[in-house]
Amino acid sequence: MIRCPATRKTASPLGAKRQRLHDVVTEMVDQGLVVGTSGNASMRVAGGPHDGQILITPSGAPYRTMAPEDLLLIDGDGEPVEGETMPSTETALHLAVYRQRTEAGGVVHTHSTYASVLAVAGLDLPPILDEMVLKVGGTVRVAEYAFPSSAELAMEALKALDDRNAVLLRNHGLVGVGRTPEDALEVCLLVEHVARVFVYASLMGRAGTLPPGSVQLQESLFQMQRRAAGHPSTDDI
Repeated sequence: MIRCPATRKTASPLGAKRQRLHDVVTEMVDQGLVVGTSGNASMRVAGGPHDGQILITPSGAPYRTMAPEDLLLIDGDGEPVEGETMPSTETALHLAVYRQRTEAGGVVHTHSTYASVLAVAGLDLPPILDEMVLKVGGTVRVAEYAFPSSAELAMEALKALDDRNAVLLRNHGLVGVGRTPEDALEVCLLVEHVARVFVYASLMGRAGTLPPGSVQLQESLFQMQRRAAGHPSTDDI
């Protein structure tokens, strides 16, 4: 029997966004970027009645059993709009990034191994591969240490992030920023890959960086792309 289109169930716009963020969280886990309930992810909602609000992972919830409906909808002050549980303990960090980076539509915070190695060692990740500069914007800096979940952590992260798409949190982990949550996850995956290459090359005695002229050119291209992207649209998120 052919079902009448009028009787078909379609996902609501917000439901579709919940599914997108849930897919990002699932991939974050499958790629080994987090352990247990560590890390968190969010996306800015654009368009419709929830424009400007944020979908974010709940605090302390196991990712393997998390459903799209478990993601919380919060306003710009971090107050829950929809959801029964507490939003991520790093909500202040996510909101701070969205306030400073108006083009951002997704934020992903991971505790991946090699990025965490650099964060613990207090070592910036220099531009050693071309794709890193074009996607991240150049050197990934280490933020000064601040207590997890604190306003100080958000402030220090923003200072080190500046106009890049990633920042290492001292003795903590990595934060990736993107025009969409998928972009932010891609940033985290790329930084983890480059961090691994950097650690291995350092163990061999030398981790050579790209030529300064190449870095400057690619940084300029990155900034041009960022400015051209502007604010996230409903087509993006």
